[in-house]
Amino acid sequence: MPENITEDAATRAFADHRELLFSVVYNLLGSVADTEDVLQDTWLRWSSRNSANTPNGGAGGDANTPGDIENPRAYLVRIAVNTALARQADISRRRESYVGPWLPEPLVSGGEGDAGESAERTEAVSMALLVVLETLTPLERAVFVLHEVFGYAHTEIAPILDRNPSAVRQLAHRAREHVQARRPRYQADPKVQRQVTERFLKAALGGDLAALMELMAPDVTLWRDAGGRRGPLRPIHGRDRVARVITGTARREDTARFEIRYRTVNGDPSAVLFDADAPFAVMVLDLEADGDRVRGVYAVANPDKLTHIEE
Repeated sequence: MPENITEDAATRAFADHRELLFSVVYNLLGSVADTEDVLQDTWLRWSSRNSANTPNGGAGGDANTPGDIENPRAYLVRIAVNTALARQADISRRRESYVGPWLPEPLVSGGEGDAGESAERTEAVSMALLVVLETLTPLERAVFVLHEVFGYAHTEIAPILDRNPSAVRQLAHRAREHVQARRPRYQADPKVQRQVTERFLKAALGGDLAALMELMAPDVTLWRDAGGRRGPLRPIHGRDRVARVITGTARREDTARFEIRYRTVNGDPSAVLFDADAPFAVMVLDLEADGDRVRGVYAVANPDKLTHIEE
């Protein structure tokens, strides 16, 4: 039976589910800053409805107020998802005017303060998959994330998006086909990925063209998101071009000043380059499904996207 939720209980309910909400919304938006804004709006809606339904909060609320709901988790997910979808138009406009390739803000873990990190926070999908999800419609992406990443049934997603289950199944089918065609889902061996990342960084920072060519697949693509401050303004395709861009950048930079710290980024073994204890860039490699050659290089060097990274 539904039970009345006191103000303290409402606060605890939100805190209990905050990491889940963060992970769901981050996978929808690919931005830590926008995710935090959505969670703030979600909290305000949750707490204000609870206040309206308490004895000192005025008249009783409707059937959707926290004091009357049976499943706070489901209610909070619904608020968060729909708040994120409502922000999509504004986010899309910002990305259309973004200078250079746009990449998601990396979720970095593995530092000294991350020992107690929530498992739900680590449900962020890989950088490579997030790039593919950018090509879905907002509704297709919401269905894909809820169903494929968090295991929600179509019948559970339907009330979240205010759609019938048949429509949700159609959205799920289109999204799954779209993603599968562009990036079949698989999990690279973490040990292999770490080893390749170490070899790749050594070759890249050392300007070793031959070693880079050996590590990369012929159809490799480089995305370098620097917010228009430096670097190519479009993704670079092909092993020869990518290798020459990377070695050319190494020649222009004083690479000896960088300190490499190997961290987990969106679930994958990756590297963070620090310059005088400040994050300079995050490097994530996407490997071929049937080998250890690099097919995607994702370098986030926009300082605005690295502010949340700690030493």
